[in-house]
Amino acid sequence: MRRYVLATLGAWLIATSAVAAQNPAIQVLYTADPAPVVYRDTVFLYVGHDEPNAPDNKFLMREYRLFTSVDMVNWTAHPAPLKTSAFAWSAGDASAAQCIERDGKWYFYVSTLNKDHPGVSVGVAVADSPYGPFRDAQGEALVTNDMTTFGKHSWDDLDPTVFVEEGQAYLYWGNNACYRARLNNDMVSLAGEITALDIFDPQVFGPDFEEAPWVYRHGDRFYLIYASDPNESLHYAMATGPEGPWRYGGKLMDRTGSSGSNHPAVIEFQGQSYLFYHTGELPGGGDFKRSVCIEPFSYRPDGSIPPIPKTRRGVTEAVASQDPYRRTEAETIAWSEGLAVADGDSVGMYVGSIHDGDYLKVRNVDFGPEGPTALQASISSRYLGGSLEIRLDAVDVDSVGVLRVPYLGHWDDWRSLTTEVAQIRGVHDLYFVFRGGAPQELFRFDYWQFR
Repeated sequence: MRRYVLATLGAWLIATSAVAAQNPAIQVLYTADPAPVVYRDTVFLYVGHDEPNAPDNKFLMREYRLFTSVDMVNWTAHPAPLKTSAFAWSAGDASAAQCIERDGKWYFYVSTLNKDHPGVSVGVAVADSPYGPFRDAQGEALVTNDMTTFGKHSWDDLDPTVFVEEGQAYLYWGNNACYRARLNNDMVSLAGEITALDIFDPQVFGPDFEEAPWVYRHGDRFYLIYASDPNESLHYAMATGPEGPWRYGGKLMDRTGSSGSNHPAVIEFQGQSYLFYHTGELPGGGDFKRSVCIEPFSYRPDGSIPPIPKTRRGVTEAVASQDPYRRTEAETIAWSEGLAVADGDSVGMYVGSIHDGDYLKVRNVDFGPEGPTALQASISSRYLGGSLEIRLDAVDVDSVGVLRVPYLGHWDDWRSLTTEVAQIRGVHDLYFVFRGGAPQELFRFDYWQFR
């Protein structure tokens, strides 16, 4: 099954290469419900993880994953910062969430089925670092289904979004209901009553409010973007204050067609605005195996947002360059074929599932005017090894260096291997193409650095 999926992925990549595909933005895992946050000079992208062995027509999500980027085109995978097992009261489903920082602490708001109360609840975890590990902040849910009565179903407490405005934190959430509440300064308790917005008012929500609210501020306006109708196109409303009154703004994006759900998020980073959403467009994907995508966009002069088309192209302009002379984790990837990332006991995250013809690309690497003379890489191999070919700007050009990987022992026997490289100058997209004759996994890849 794995090689079938990878072969399909290869054909799909060839079909999309003409448009320099950057969507889905993450290819090494199925990801959903994007929740990006900008912190200092980095974008932290928290996502749900649709597990590949999910049963037919059912979600299987047990953890949240984290990817970071400083340039919006290369994304570095990190270990799971939060698993639903951190909540003793959770039934185990990692539905949509959002993580924010306040006063040096990080707060992770999640929605998950509650073993102690019927239906879905909103919980909050806390950590000292955006990388986690997060722990349950209260030992019980923040919002339970008996506290919300606008929706008559048991799953109306999905999809929390939270933001802070002038010292006051606000929480919005809901499925076929849209709730709002203030949070206390401790960020883990409600400051007052829960308000239900009128989702049937077309002046506020246009055709329909389904789920997945995301609330944020841009300039002097507030925006509430959300999924509408059962096919989940994306729409938005605007307001002059964090609690409204909201006025419908229009449709942002048609339904993706490959996923029956969608979940929007918006950030501004280095002067550019980005819409995050998900599709089902990785090979093997669909309603229950989704993939996060990103589109850059600009506001109109009046603050409204024009329709944003779904593209394969995605983000084409990097906002920073990669330094090849610093240690770079192999799981820093703009685009890949056939690869997966995993958590290693001794080295943290690494790239694995490497077979003949697989590759990864790192975009916008600045080698400078003189260029390197060698590549150093951390590798482990348990079988026959293979080779790592270094190519520039395209996957099917001559290599500028080849790193030979012998049998090294066991998977946890990590070695630093070095090879000479031909002269490289200036800015290039860097490709690592993996070769080997063995049918099993060739080797594993931890990090690289040019010298």
